[in-house]
Amino acid sequence: MTVLGQHLYSTPTVALRELVQNAHDSLVRRRMEDRDWTGGGRIQISGDLAKGILRITDQGAGLTEGEIHGFLATIGVGYTRTLRERSGSEELIGLFGLGFLSAFVLAEEVILTTSSYQEPHRGWCYRSCNGQDYHVAEVAARPEVGTEVVLHLRATYQHLAGPGALARILGKYCALMPDPIYIEDASTPLNDLTPPWHREPGEPVDHPVQYRRKCMAFAERFEDTFAPLCTLPVEPTGASDAIGLLWIQDGSSYATSDNRNLSIFVRGMLLDDDARDLIPAWAGFVGGVIESKRLTPTASREDIQKDDVYHAVRSALKEALVEGLSTLSKQDDAAWRRVLTRHNEALLGAALCDPRLFSLLADSLWVPTSQGDLPVRALMNQGNLHVALGGGDGFEDMLFRALQIPVARGDRYAVMSFLREWVVQRGGRLIEVGTQHGNRQLFAEDELPQEDLDWLTAQLGDGELLIPAHFAPLDLPLVVVPDREAELKQRLEADEADERISVAALKLARAFTARIDGTTLTRLYVNLDNPAVQAVLEARRKGANTAVQAARTLWALKVLLSSRSDEGRLNLKQALAQLGQATCQLVNGTGQP
Repeated sequence: MTVLGQHLYSTPTVALRELVQNAHDSLVRRRMEDRDWTGGGRIQISGDLAKGILRITDQGAGLTEGEIHGFLATIGVGYTRTLRERSGSEELIGLFGLGFLSAFVLAEEVILTTSSYQEPHRGWCYRSCNGQDYHVAEVAARPEVGTEVVLHLRATYQHLAGPGALARILGKYCALMPDPIYIEDASTPLNDLTPPWHREPGEPVDHPVQYRRKCMAFAERFEDTFAPLCTLPVEPTGASDAIGLLWIQDGSSYATSDNRNLSIFVRGMLLDDDARDLIPAWAGFVGGVIESKRLTPTASREDIQKDDVYHAVRSALKEALVEGLSTLSKQDDAAWRRVLTRHNEALLGAALCDPRLFSLLADSLWVPTSQGDLPVRALMNQGNLHVALGGGDGFEDMLFRALQIPVARGDRYAVMSFLREWVVQRGGRLIEVGTQHGNRQLFAEDELPQEDLDWLTAQLGDGELLIPAHFAPLDLPLVVVPDREAELKQRLEADEADERISVAALKLARAFTARIDGTTLTRLYVNLDNPAVQAVLEARRKGANTAVQAARTLWALKVLLSSRSDEGRLNLKQALAQLGQATCQLVNGTGQP
């Protein structure tokens, strides 16, 4: 009883669900065994808040004295399991023979009166204060066959006798139970919500528009955080009997967003309202409700056993999502556009998880670029697609702004991998700006005489590796290019990185960076096609006095162009002074202000 009360259930209110489930199984048993019974059956729940008393009454099969001793008061033994094994019925919920004893989690005394359909003229009363010792006595037969359980609640739980608390708790757990449940003297059952996928035999099929409305209304009942944007059906497959709805949440999601929520009902009873692991990890914007008769609950019936059926349902939900999104894109343009707008970033990652999703999304998603969010095709420039690993404020931004070519933000979630897959599927060449390979595609390296190279390094350099090259635009004389791969290698190999990154992730990252040289963090490309560079070199070769001053002016331009990405590394104040001095020299030839 200590284990049951303190460790089995995550919340004591689960005991209410267990007692209602027992009442449900009793009704199922009577329908199966009492051939003369024509009643529909109902479950009545009432409370006395002032006295802290709770009553649960059913019109089910009832119990004989022998059944009270053999099943009701024996831990791990229940008639429901025996009946299921004998009949094969999938309507019965109970399995472990623990449900009734959970009443002692809430109550300091439990009184049960019952009359069995087998002996309707006799009544029995079970009474216990701890679930270990109990007393059974014969009493007058009940007015009708069935059972009433009375809980004298502990002081901590007396608030559960109020109609508001009962409706809130049982409205959650029992929403899909087939037998009507009434709170107090309500004229409408607590569980009057009919899932849209439930249809009586011979009931006509709804018009698609009407059915969509029903699905949306149902989803709104279960989605607590975001309004549903659209719904996607879940249908049984050969391996999975899951049926129900998934929905896309109408709230923007990002790479780190995980708002998955899934409620699982097994034979009409809620077992888990946070079964998010059944929904793919990439679908952080999805909620849902499913029913299953094959999923096996744990002993507390608050979770699902991770068996073959569980994995089959998980696979079925992934298929329902992929197929549902595909159907949505073809049949509901307005909803599809809203899905793309709300969840563009998350869908970039999702597209990499399934080839069908990539085919569906590749030309519809937008990626962040130096010119704002753009579809991938808008990034293409003469068959090339440029992506930068930097944060958008380095040389890449400046260089390609001058070229009027958009550059994708490869440092953002899933962008780099998405674009790599895109060029594989759609064609083109991906240039990864800031990497050694990408730089070779952007800058056509050339050679200079060693004395020219040494002189330029002395005049223009600040520790960078100076590389003479040809590149566009022609008007740009030089550009400082950090090696993004070398920067990544340096960060990962820093001692403090070991504390921030898991061992497995660090091992994978270092496997990638092992091929990177990393000795050169920054390169200075000098444009040999630029007229100013050509003039400076020509002046040096002729021994002109103005060569050094002109070169220092180019150095100052380099610092100004690099100030955003390398602020603090280069002397911006000195560069401004150098430009001022050069201007004065041009005006009066003195080199003085």
